[in-house]
Amino acid sequence: MGIVLWIVLAVVVLLVLYVIMAFNSLVRGRNQATEAWSDIETHLKRRYDLIPNLVETVKGYAKHESATLEKVVQARSRAMNQSGGAENHSAVENDLGQSLMSIFALSESYPDLKANQNFIELQKEITDTEDKIQASRRFYNSTVLSFNNRTATVPSNVIAGMFNFTKFAYFELDESEKAAASKPVRVQF
Repeated sequence: MGIVLWIVLAVVVLLVLYVIMAFNSLVRGRNQATEAWSDIETHLKRRYDLIPNLVETVKGYAKHESATLEKVVQARSRAMNQSGGAENHSAVENDLGQSLMSIFALSESYPDLKANQNFIELQKEITDTEDKIQASRRFYNSTVLSFNNRTATVPSNVIAGMFNFTKFAYFELDESEKAAASKPVRVQF
């Protein structure tokens, strides 16, 4: 009788230890995904801060392009006022990215703007920030994949369900960005 009790006690202890380890693993995964999202938000804020300077620089050269500039300002405002995680930000951030691309396309029509040192520096800073957003997006999505796998696979999904761990949404490209990314780049001299 004593041996059976010890075996049952050992199984219970092992089960409790597993639950603790699985719970801690899920907490670490959730914290990593949250930290990765805050890194994205830092880069997004940097982009938001650069946009007014870019718009002001372009205004002086492209007076007839007020609709394009207004579109950028509105997209920035929507993006800044968006709250929540990746699921709420993807669409507005993609819209803002498209708006910024339209400003850079404007510079082709205005040689003086294209040669303006302030515009060139802002363009470099925004491009650098966009690269950092993309790198952070990849890290975030990788972290989310790992966490979501843990919440969906047996046996940790049982622990995730018991303690209400929910999946994170990916911070994804919209369809137009996916299509642009898959097209070959054409270089002309």
